[in-house]
Amino acid sequence: MKIAIATEGNVVSAHFGHCPQYSIYDVDEKQNKINSKLVIENPGHQPGFLPGYLAELGVNCIIAGGMGPRAQELFAQNNIETITGVSGRVDDVIQEYLKGNIADGCNLCDHGEGDHGGHCSH
Repeated sequence: MKIAIATEGNVVSAHFGHCPQYSIYDVDEKQNKINSKLVIENPGHQPGFLPGYLAELGVNCIIAGGMGPRAQELFAQNNIETITGVSGRVDDVIQEYLKGNIADGCNLCDHGEGDHGGHCSH
């Protein structure tokens, strides 16, 4: 399984499409351990491009602070699970994911009203 985390420095980026990099973890699901980590530059935010690009890299799950509903729909079409509302150090987040402690939460995107759905009110 491959998990991509939207990355800014060493923390989870608030928006998957505008992050500088993606940290891609190759995970052995049976042993619940990380086989490798690869950090790649974001090839650019173009509508509809990133879900297909990450699917071609074999990504099964993406974790980000936030993401728009259209992007989530495109990831679903590519059989990629999306988890939003996540913050913290990337290496800590992947460890918490492996422990089953990361779940989809509040969308942390800070784009204007109407641009993204699903914002939390708390």
